[in-house]
Amino acid sequence: MPPRLARFRIAIAVASGVVALSAALAGCAPEQASGATAPSTRAADASASAAPTPTPSASPTTSAAIPDDCAGMLSPSVTAQLAGVPLNDPVLGVPTGVQADGSLVCIWRDPAADTTYLSTAITKMSRGPALDMLNDLADENGFTCYTPDMGTRCEKTWPNGTYPVTDGRTLFWRDDVLIDTRYSNLAPTGFTAAIVASIWG
Repeated sequence: MPPRLARFRIAIAVASGVVALSAALAGCAPEQASGATAPSTRAADASASAAPTPTPSASPTTSAAIPDDCAGMLSPSVTAQLAGVPLNDPVLGVPTGVQADGSLVCIWRDPAADTTYLSTAITKMSRGPALDMLNDLADENGFTCYTPDMGTRCEKTWPNGTYPVTDGRTLFWRDDVLIDTRYSNLAPTGFTAAIVASIWG
């Protein structure tokens, strides 16, 4: 499929509401949400089946609200998996919590740990820039993309360059909201799914 048509197909698929993140434990393949389509190595391929006939018009989307509480947006099961890991410790020296632009930054990390951490940024991002970014991650960086929970999810894991642990990144976009999670040796099962449920119910 020509690159231009591929990008058009994913844009239409998302605009039609057929376009999320529950990361698996470190070292394991991320779990797939119930009812999700099979993972694809390209974001465009993941959405193409949902929009076999591209059309120039796009359905409007309603922007969702970004959470304002890092701990409050998680389910009890995810919270239990993060028990004992400091959240937004000021010793890290980076801005966390609600930001001036309304975005939310959450970091679970023990400042004494060499690599173990989980960092999530939830921001506003419109459809065009979001899909361009996700397509680039699929095309240029080997991310796998699929379309659960009416959103687009792209993810990738890789060995840490220094320690014998797994690093990764998972992104989920829907309704002008992007959930971008990076982690090393800390990937609670159902993490992104819990955030998705908190935002969209």
